Amino acid sequence: MFLPGMAISTVARGQSRRFSLPNLLTYGRVAAVPVVVGCLFWPSVAAARWAALAIFILAGISDFLDGYLARALAQQSSLGRMLDPIADKLLVSAVLLMLAADHTITSFSLWAAIVILCREILVSGLREFLAELKVSVPVSRVAKWKTFLQLVALGFLIAGPAAEPILPGTTHIGLALLWVSALLTLYTGWDYLTAGVKHLVDEDEKP
Repeated sequence: MFLPGMAISTVARGQSRRFSLPNLLTYGRVAAVPVVVGCLFWPSVAAARWAALAIFILAGISDFLDGYLARALAQQSSLGRMLDPIADKLLVSAVLLMLAADHTITSFSLWAAIVILCREILVSGLREFLAELKVSVPVSRVAKWKTFLQLVALGFLIAGPAAEPILPGTTHIGLALLWVSALLTLYTGWDYLTAGVKHLVDEDEKP
């Protein structure tokens, strides 16, 4: 039997999930993307790079906190699960493109950025395909380390020339870490690819 009170309760519960603290942190990470990009439009201005780094660090911290709080407060939601990886990919991809544009990432190191970007596109497509089959691929420990190293590498590269007087070789450290994260990206991307291909073959073999 349908009761009006049930509808009100359901809507209120849905609204509270949308505006829960973990989701608000994820929204903030999405909103941080254009701000970081805007700061990186002036790569030669040290203050702009430091501002970009500060916002990027806050976004990275929120990436850890939103998942932790969602579990601790029992506020996990479908919206959060969908939006969280999108926010991560937007932030990483936008920063990589801006760092390539201002020549912080140049020459052979551009291949590391290309590997990371291609993997993000591949995984997004595979996630969508596997979601249609109602198959979930859990995030491995290696994938979590990959994400952590990516954020640390990009942090060093955002600081770049502005941090050189404080820590000589900042950009080189960032590029080295970027290559390590790119290798981990290939490894974790292969896991997703094999899982996707397995389920694709299974689907094609069904009568």
